[in-house]
Amino acid sequence: MDRFRMIFQYFQSNSESVMNGICGLLALASVKMYTSLDFSCPCLPQYNMAYGLGIMFVPPIILFLCGLILNRQSLVMLEEWRRPAGRRKKDPAVIRYLCSSIMQRAMVAPVVWIVVTLLDGKCLICAFSGSMDPQKFVGFANVSAEQVQQLLAKVPCKDDELLRNSTSRKAVSRYLRCCSQALGWSILLILIIAAFLARWLRPCFNQATLLQARHWSNYIDIEQKIFEETCCEHSRLFAHKCILLFFESMQQEIKLHNFSLPREGEGAEGGEGLLQGITDQDQVNKLLKTWYYEKPPLDVSQPPPPVPGGGTAGARPDPLQGDLHRAAAHRQ
Repeated sequence: MDRFRMIFQYFQSNSESVMNGICGLLALASVKMYTSLDFSCPCLPQYNMAYGLGIMFVPPIILFLCGLILNRQSLVMLEEWRRPAGRRKKDPAVIRYLCSSIMQRAMVAPVVWIVVTLLDGKCLICAFSGSMDPQKFVGFANVSAEQVQQLLAKVPCKDDELLRNSTSRKAVSRYLRCCSQALGWSILLILIIAAFLARWLRPCFNQATLLQARHWSNYIDIEQKIFEETCCEHSRLFAHKCILLFFESMQQEIKLHNFSLPREGEGAEGGEGLLQGITDQDQVNKLLKTWYYEKPPLDVSQPPPPVPGGGTAGARPDPLQGDLHRAAAHRQ
């Protein structure tokens, strides 16, 4: 169990590196999926384009959505964008930075799929063989319009008896394959140039703003993780205390059945400090509601706010807020 906990903590502390690895795996998976795909064009005028373009663009949409789902920061960005301002203002630069980072990672696998399909050329041949001008190719000159459409639609099918040894079919297929590969290499070149310019022109812009956006985007992610961990710990101690109170209330019945009660204070000493100030379900709900609607300002020098449900911060400290401040101080 400790080993799984260490692995989970490693993934949490290195979420950016893990996401880069996941994006790389999705890109490799997209290439493997395409190479193992049994591409069979229907060779029918009314279905060729839908099939070819569907193979080219539907899997990238699926891979893009998978990239968004697997990226934990997408949920963090949506929560930060939709949350009420409350006592903490929202920074649009942080949201833009998160959105840009998420989109860049999610687009890796779809772009790899599209480039691979264009370099292969089968999808483009299947989709646009029926749209070619038959006057540009010698073998379709003395054929009726309906037959031309049927013959052009059968261009992707190499084993068709009518066009098996046709030079016109080979010419159309070669022309479309060249166009597809030229388009694929052009897209790849544009992406590499854009990445090169983004890499080398970044120092020309305001680095302070970029560092601030990156810092607070990491803070939002870490704060959410610490809050979830603290809530889990509080839930465990709260449940433990409720169970002990239940058995204490059933003391007479337990004595009648000759069960032994735990010693007084045994197993509950560690949870007294965390549970101080929060004693019922309504207070827990108010605390969670306050965290969502009125997140505390980013100033650790300020005293903690009053505990929801009555009392003051000095008399009844907020355990979840206190743990968050202690965890932040420990990390610093």
